Amino acid sequence: MLVLRGFSRPAPRATALTIGNFDGVHRGHRALLGRLRAVAGERGLLPAVLTFEPHPREFFSPQAAPPRLSSLREKLEMFAEEGVALCCVRRFDAAFAALPAREFIERMLVDTLKTGYLIVGDDFCFGARREGDFAALRAAGEHHGFGVERTASVMADGERVSSSAVRAALASGDMARAARLLGRPYSIDGRVVRGEQLGRRLGFATANLRIKHERPPLSGVFVVEARGIGDDADDPRRGIANVGVHPSARRLPRPLLEVHLFDFCADIYGAHLNVRFMHRLRSEQHFPNHAALQAQIARDVESARQYFNH
Repeated sequence: MLVLRGFSRPAPRATALTIGNFDGVHRGHRALLGRLRAVAGERGLLPAVLTFEPHPREFFSPQAAPPRLSSLREKLEMFAEEGVALCCVRRFDAAFAALPAREFIERMLVDTLKTGYLIVGDDFCFGARREGDFAALRAAGEHHGFGVERTASVMADGERVSSSAVRAALASGDMARAARLLGRPYSIDGRVVRGEQLGRRLGFATANLRIKHERPPLSGVFVVEARGIGDDADDPRRGIANVGVHPSARRLPRPLLEVHLFDFCADIYGAHLNVRFMHRLRSEQHFPNHAALQAQIARDVESARQYFNH
């Protein structure tokens, strides 16, 4: 997949385009991307996505912005899996936020992305003060010669699929609901880095993952599957994971993802793992001493093994 930054380079040829933040790339996003692939195939266009970094809500109100479901790297990987051939990542800054809707259409859609067909979600708005809407896009399409289509929301068990709904499910520990909305278990990618070796001293060695999420959308202890290890990179290894700040040890300045893999002992520093969260066991808690923490981890491991057995 070709990745472009801003207005720096034009698309190599005419595109079938969709636009959005696509946080989490949930079932609604995937339905839209599936339609994009179909239209691109029918019309001989390049399937393309325009997305933004940072998320607009992080730019306008960073303290009130919701936690991200996916990093930019994770999002790009999922776009590629969905058959996207070109992704344009536009930095969302003050200049872009002030861009009038008409200029957005001419600079981004026409000049840079050579839009031949545009597909947007049913709640899409654009331009300064969100002045651009579907009617404006349709009029622009008639003027510049590209088709415009709007997709409907996707429902799951009577609930509208959205990034907000996924965040709510993760925050409450309802991993089954999150998986229904996403179309897969929720996952976080990260590179294994050296930690303080507390887990090893307790008899439960952990892989400490450096993650991009400043505020992960979930916390606690989970049953997990991890991919990305050596020759078995696509074969999941089972284990438990903690997402949190170490209330029983030296409190961390930002959350850390620690993964203990069952029946595994190898040096995997530097490996890039994908950790899938299958089931929530408990919230993160403070323990009075290492013996109490060690006993609870043993119970967590047993609970996780029972989960997989059943």
